Amino acid sequence: MFIDIHTHAYHPKIADKVLAQLEGHYGIHPVGTGEIDDLLARAKAAGLDKVVVHNAATAPAQVVPANNWAIRIHRENPAILAFGTLHTDFPDFERELDRLWRNGIKGIKFHADFQGFRLDDRKLWPIFEALSGRFVVMLHVGDRLPPTENNSCPAKVAAIVRDFPDLTVIAAHMGGYLHWNYALEHLIGKDVYIDTSSTLAFIDDETLRRIVAGHPRERILFGSDYPLFDPGVEIARLRTRLRLRDHELEGILSAGTALFR
Repeated sequence: MFIDIHTHAYHPKIADKVLAQLEGHYGIHPVGTGEIDDLLARAKAAGLDKVVVHNAATAPAQVVPANNWAIRIHRENPAILAFGTLHTDFPDFERELDRLWRNGIKGIKFHADFQGFRLDDRKLWPIFEALSGRFVVMLHVGDRLPPTENNSCPAKVAAIVRDFPDLTVIAAHMGGYLHWNYALEHLIGKDVYIDTSSTLAFIDDETLRRIVAGHPRERILFGSDYPLFDPGVEIARLRTRLRLRDHELEGILSAGTALFR
C-alpha cells in the first residue's frame, strides 16, 4: 500500500483563505484547490492508495470543530487517514483523545509555529504522555527563523523523543524545513520518522544525501505537502533526486503502512 503521509485538505468555505495564508507565509504558490476531491484525484493519478490529511487548531476553540472535520472526512473517504489536532490550552484533552480514538483517528498533528506555542512548552508534556504508545504524532519542524527563535526546530523535537521513548514521532520536512543541517545534528539516525514533504524543491544535493545515508530507510516516509505540491510531481522528484530504483521508491512509498497496522 502506497501512502502520502503529509497532505492537507480544507472545507470548501475556508480553502481559498487558507491557501492565501500559506502562500503569504511560505512564498509557495499552491498547486491545488486544497479541497478533498482535488487531493484524491491527484493521489489516484500518482498511484497512491491512501493519503494522511492533517489540520492544526490555531486556538483552543478550534480543536473540536477541526476534529469534527477530521472525523467526517475519515469516515466518508476510504482513501483518507485523517489526523486530529490539539492545543496546549485546550481543557480535558484526554476526553478529546478518547473521542478521536473511538472514531478511528490514530494520529495527532501539531504545527507549533501556526498554533502559537513552542515545542518545548511544558504544557505539551502531559499531552505527549497521553499520546505515547497510542497515537502517531506529526510535528511540523523548522521555518525561516533561526532555530533558537523558532517555535519548532530539530533540537526541540530531539528533546521530546528523548523524554517520551514510547511516543511515535514523525518530524516533518526531512527533520526540519530549512533547518536540515540542524536535523543532521539532532535527529538523523535517531528513533524518529521523517517525511519528504516541502524538502525536495529546496534542499541541496549534499545535505539530502547525508540525511538519507544517515537515517534508517524504513523511517523515511513519502509526503507531498499537498496543496503546496502535487503528489505525482513529488514522487518523480523523489526518484530523480535520490536516484532510486523501483523497489527503493516503492519502499519509501509503503513505509508509512507500518504506522497504521
